[in-house]
Amino acid sequence: MVEPSSGAGRGPGTPPSWAPGGQSPDEFDYRPLRIDATVSRAAAATMLALRAEFAGWELARVLRFPDGSRRVWLRRRRSPGLLPDLTP
Repeated sequence: MVEPSSGAGRGPGTPPSWAPGGQSPDEFDYRPLRIDATVSRAAAATMLALRAEFAGWELARVLRFPDGSRRVWLRRRRSPGLLPDLTP
């Protein structure tokens, strides 16, 4: 199961605290996701590849927890023309 997770007090377009300092916070949109431990690595990779291919997201960071779940941050450049969003 994949769930959009909310940053503590941050909106989905606000970069996390680890974002590179040379980039403007307004340059990227960030989307945090939580991938359940029951999701296989291949299924997670396929899901992320579809988001990259059709919605313009790229992988920014992955954290894996001892219980097997993953927290993933996707990012994409902001543009005047909005890209479609794939929401689970």
